[in-house]
Amino acid sequence: MLLTERLAAPAPPAINGMPTPDRVVEAWFPDIDNKAATGAASPTQPAPLPMICVPYAGGTPSIFRGWAAELGTVAEVIPVLLPGRGLRGREQPYTTMQPLVEDLVTALIGHGLDQEYVLFGHSMGALVAYEVACELRRRGYPEPAHLFVSGSKAPHLYGDRADHLLADAQLCQLVRDLGGLGPDEQTGEAYLQRRLPVLRADLTVCERYRWSPRPPLRCAMTAISGIGDPIATAAQVEAWREHTTGSLLRRHVPGGHFYLLGPSRSLLLTELHRELDALACARAGAFAELSGRNRS
Repeated sequence: MLLTERLAAPAPPAINGMPTPDRVVEAWFPDIDNKAATGAASPTQPAPLPMICVPYAGGTPSIFRGWAAELGTVAEVIPVLLPGRGLRGREQPYTTMQPLVEDLVTALIGHGLDQEYVLFGHSMGALVAYEVACELRRRGYPEPAHLFVSGSKAPHLYGDRADHLLADAQLCQLVRDLGGLGPDEQTGEAYLQRRLPVLRADLTVCERYRWSPRPPLRCAMTAISGIGDPIATAAQVEAWREHTTGSLLRRHVPGGHFYLLGPSRSLLLTELHRELDALACARAGAFAELSGRNRS
């Protein structure tokens, strides 16, 4: 999905004008299969790992449309719906990182997605995914089995932009220059005008963010970037190495900041499938060994 797709915005169920706690938790993952989310393993195979997918600034779960068909054998794709869009259109979007991350982590725990899981995020979503992994660790939960960061410089490099302060015309031009308006720019810009408050709020989250020193994660990471991305250069993406003591794979694909919406989408999904399949095979081996011990 491009930044400019039309979004419906019905109100969430509420009591006395406020969403109930259960509905607040559910709102983050509107397409989740609750049975699948709890992970039902067969006698010989573990359940596919849930892959929590966080969109870029202004984005919605439709960015990840079709991913389940490509990755369903190796992961359960669970897109995140942030406030201010879609079914959460009447909620105020966040403008700072900490409450966003704390609430998202609480929702993940509420859905039982806090033990074995994978995180993927693009641009703003990569930064949110990293902070979610750190927050889960801080609360005593396991780190992700793998963290995929896409189209984002390393966390300690944020704080050098102020795009949320741009005038509307300048912000639209920025989106156009980055390739976020889609093939029909006139229609795309008309939709973007309606989305500017949400986009501006998301950019505020990123641009107010300041990394706080902490121990690196231990999980394996993959950092992916478009070769022509002007706001997540190769050197800036390479700097993610500082944030894990595990392995870091670097992948460069043709395209710019929104490479995942163009021809390189298939390359991204192929890479994700390859790495998730390797992770699934390792888990299956460990699962079989444990099952053998239990039978003996």
